[in-house]
Amino acid sequence: MIDLLYSEVEDDLRAGVRAMLADRCPADRVLARVEGDEPYDPKVWRALATEMGLAGLAVPESRGGAGASWREVAVVCEELGRAVAPVPYLGSAVVATGVLLTLDDPLLAELAGGARTAALAVPFDTAPGSVPRLPATEGGALSGEVRGVVDAATADILLVPAADGLYAVEAAHATRTPVVSLDLTRPLCDVALDAAPGRRLATGELATAAVEAGLRAGAAMLASEQLGVAEWCLGSTVDYLKVRHQFGRPIGSFQALKHRLADVWVAVTEGRAVARYAAACLATGDADTTVAVGLAQAYCGPVAVTAAEECVQLHGGIGFTWEHPAHLYLKRAKADAIALGTADGHRAVLASLVDLPAAGPPH
Repeated sequence: MIDLLYSEVEDDLRAGVRAMLADRCPADRVLARVEGDEPYDPKVWRALATEMGLAGLAVPESRGGAGASWREVAVVCEELGRAVAPVPYLGSAVVATGVLLTLDDPLLAELAGGARTAALAVPFDTAPGSVPRLPATEGGALSGEVRGVVDAATADILLVPAADGLYAVEAAHATRTPVVSLDLTRPLCDVALDAAPGRRLATGELATAAVEAGLRAGAAMLASEQLGVAEWCLGSTVDYLKVRHQFGRPIGSFQALKHRLADVWVAVTEGRAVARYAAACLATGDADTTVAVGLAQAYCGPVAVTAAEECVQLHGGIGFTWEHPAHLYLKRAKADAIALGTADGHRAVLASLVDLPAAGPPH
């Protein structure tokens, strides 16, 4: 049976990441940054990737990484969700790294060391099993457009799925146009290639398996990020209801509010279980990984949205202001809910995996 509890190493890792983010990525700095022209924080990324060595947690030591596993990556993603940290960790250290882990290419070591970042050139709403591809290339030159790519705005390398294989393209050879994103802490951009030179990394089934592995890792780790978002929303709301007084007593003593937060607590606790299970299955290569990842995404996305909505509402007037960070969590939760596949899409995949027939027409 898979152990879902956090190990001592994971607890220590969490403490270190949380302390760093509290010091270098407090809410007021995130709020100030999303109003500027540089939403990503290079100093926080440098602290994560190089100073703490967390960009290569899932990469074996023999390939330039830390030699940990996806369980430890999931802990980092939880903390990044709790801080809505504006860093390209999901796109580079998770999705792109997950792609390259299945291949024998030196680019993986560069990502693991934090020297460079990469992004998988597919729309952010792409779910495992439905990868769009550019037309077949001629002589390794790629042309076409991919809309809504996450973490591509600051990436050094683009991993581009094409009809005849998977290519690595220097981002400088692409035209990247920022697009308006609901989540101000995680920018998206459209990527256009016009006969851009690319280096082919894999072809055929190997290329397909590599992209699938990256998307599956992304979906699993996104569930942990969504868990972190929900945990912050629940914790901050409980703290607020303890100090906000109305009619001469803390509003947290009102039974109706207690019940609402109790429902969120139960949902977050269940979300932690499914997110941990997905991370553990991914870490061990368990045969149940596809089911576990689908379940985690089908459940954790709606939980994060519900927790964020309750956070905004139960903070009252202050929760609706730009100065309070609650809106950042609501936007992150809403954006994550359609990233790497919607909850409904993952439920449909789960139904097919467990041979559950689709509902027939009403009688």
